[in-house]
Amino acid sequence: MATEDDDLTMTSLAVLEISVGNYSEALACALPSFESDKPGLAARTLHEIVEAGVRSGDNTAAKAALTRLEERATSGGTPWGLGLLARCRALMSDDEQAEEHYRASVDLLGRTRIATELARTHLLFGEWLRRRRRRADARAELRIAYEMFTTMGAAAFAERAKTELLATGERPRRRNEQTTHDLTPQEKQVAGLAAAGATNDEIAARLFLSTSTVEYHLTKVFRKLAITSRRKLASVLHDDT
Repeated sequence: MATEDDDLTMTSLAVLEISVGNYSEALACALPSFESDKPGLAARTLHEIVEAGVRSGDNTAAKAALTRLEERATSGGTPWGLGLLARCRALMSDDEQAEEHYRASVDLLGRTRIATELARTHLLFGEWLRRRRRRADARAELRIAYEMFTTMGAAAFAERAKTELLATGERPRRRNEQTTHDLTPQEKQVAGLAAAGATNDEIAARLFLSTSTVEYHLTKVFRKLAITSRRKLASVLHDDT
């Protein structure tokens, strides 16, 4: 009988296989967790099964995992669970509803601290857009995914995003080529104040904005600069001056 450590190992292997596009192998690694359905662990593999099932052509496994994820994510109501659910629904959609689901996933996962899952949604969304010949839109998503994966050291996922970017005709920037020219004037103001140590409330008062608007701008800044916390703002902004 498999132990919890065994299940964790197989789940990690499933993620590794997905990162390099070995979907059949990933599904084989993840399915035992679905069958055992151990509390806590199983919930962390359902979205892996959906992605691996869809990409390997095993729609039966993907649908079963999606059904279970719908029950649990809806019941839990957390941005993480609902964000993964939206991404899985996008993967299972055959029509333009997929775009709505991907955007919902980006929004929901952007409210969490789980940067890897947010980056994976950007990657899948970018892949979906590229296959619909929407190259400009695909580049925007794939660029974010590539920079996020590169920053966090997820080399295999970064390489997958790079390959997709190259297919759109764009050459990914190296980290030392990163600039802040994509930031809007207000995003630069917010980023500069945050880098100087101002709290969200202080920034809101200084710029006559609501705190939620400041949070929204910072979220966009983090995505554009491929960073995950305000502690890295100062160095990134300094390197770009």
